[in-house]
Amino acid sequence: MLNLNSIDIHDGPVMMRFELLAAGYDGSAIARMRRAGALHRLRHGAYVEGALWRSLNAAGRRRLVARATLRSARSPAVLAGPSAADELQAPVWDMGDAVHITRLDGRAGRREAGVVQHRGSMRAGDLTIRDGIPLTSGTRTAVDMIAITEPEHALVTINGLVRAGETSVELMEQRLAGMKAHPFSLNAPIVLSLVEPRCESAGETRTLMLCWRHHLPRPIPQYEVRDAAGRLVARVDFAWPDLGVFLEFDGKEKYQRYRRPGESVSDMVLREKERERVVCGITGWRCIRIVWADLLHPQRTAGRIRSTLAGQPWAA
Repeated sequence: MLNLNSIDIHDGPVMMRFELLAAGYDGSAIARMRRAGALHRLRHGAYVEGALWRSLNAAGRRRLVARATLRSARSPAVLAGPSAADELQAPVWDMGDAVHITRLDGRAGRREAGVVQHRGSMRAGDLTIRDGIPLTSGTRTAVDMIAITEPEHALVTINGLVRAGETSVELMEQRLAGMKAHPFSLNAPIVLSLVEPRCESAGETRTLMLCWRHHLPRPIPQYEVRDAAGRLVARVDFAWPDLGVFLEFDGKEKYQRYRRPGESVSDMVLREKERERVVCGITGWRCIRIVWADLLHPQRTAGRIRSTLAGQPWAA
């Protein structure tokens, strides 16, 4: 049986092989615990309790692998880009499982499977420490996301960072001011103009981006619907009040966030339908519902939204 109390853990749940050996577990014991599911191997020489690994979502698992990578680093480094965003608990969409680190010695490191090493000068305010983990600050993480990926992926994370108070448009503009020579700076004005911290999920940010790309009117996020007495009845994901339309993005995050204790998914779906009926009854508006699959067909989805905004029928 694995006894964590016998191991000197320096980085939360991550256990290095030398720590396990020092606690009296030899190579055979480590192998047996892995086969039994008591240990999970994060990367070469780094482990975590199997039960903990199985209980985590994708972001939680990426965080553990990133921490193990830092502990294995042969030169000073910090988490960067999507790995820093995970540690800051900002949303990361479709960025893969590779760990992103920035070396602090300015040198290029050897290529390593599952690790992306970045080089770049660090200024005052670019670094922070969370729960003992060194990483880039919210502002530097946002700037790095603009640098390493295209606007839609970057905006998903940046909206989350701004919503959490980790950065702001003003701070990002200041940090970018001295980086105009970089090619990625061409994307910065686009991303910054679209920052909307009221978007509460990756799906909502991508929906807003879809509207922008297809030249649809920009909706108001998290619009509050009130009855004749001024009482708050509901808050919808997006609304075009002047056009009498609201939009709800039905993603897994919504059902995880707003599902009541003991409530089944089917019960929540029925409650959502009743909420839609009430909103339509109070406002007289039309409702658009989209899901993740709709974002795979942006032209068709944009056409559906455009037709609804114009009060016209649309073909399914």
